[in-house]
Amino acid sequence: MDDASPSTSRVLLVHGIWNAQSWLAPLARRLRAEGFQVETFGYPSIFGGPEPAIAALTERLRDGPPVHLVGHSLGGLIGLEALRRASGLPVQRMVCLGSPLCGSGAARSLGRRAWTGLVLGRSGALLQKGCAPWQGRVPVGMVAGNVARGIGRLLTRFDGESDGTVALAETRLPGLAAHCVVPASHTGLVFSADAARQAAAFLREGRFHPA
Repeated sequence: MDDASPSTSRVLLVHGIWNAQSWLAPLARRLRAEGFQVETFGYPSIFGGPEPAIAALTERLRDGPPVHLVGHSLGGLIGLEALRRASGLPVQRMVCLGSPLCGSGAARSLGRRAWTGLVLGRSGALLQKGCAPWQGRVPVGMVAGNVARGIGRLLTRFDGESDGTVALAETRLPGLAAHCVVPASHTGLVFSADAARQAAAFLREGRFHPA
């Protein structure tokens, strides 16, 4: 799809690991203020894991009206995998917020020990590996944070900028339509006015606005 494609105001938000749908309330409120009709998608990120979440998201989207996707952290990987496996889903554009699409060094550090790997549950493998380069028809944009405040700093060493949990380099998946950076931590991306404004811009126009 390109910028000339018919637009929709419907947005489905997908949360990250250790979170619930209610966690997305601040982001949902900001996107509604931008004129979008917002719903949320929940899934058990620890005990359920990616496979049932991808299947459930695909089923929810299939044969439905056109919609945009916004996924925070693991939610971005879940959404991207759903689009990859079911290319005909009626999704117009997608925005990932701080998703480690290239694989998470912090998750790999947790996975090296049995007792710490348990906190990732069944989502560990996807977080550690990430997604294949994007070649799908849906334009995907990334909003990453560069405020290094988060648990990831205790688990791994970041060679470059990070949001405290995910390195900026881990968000730069080949094939993305656009990438931007806002002043927010990993958790803070859900609460960030800048992140919400950039997400709204990409969903409407297929591009981010200059910082």
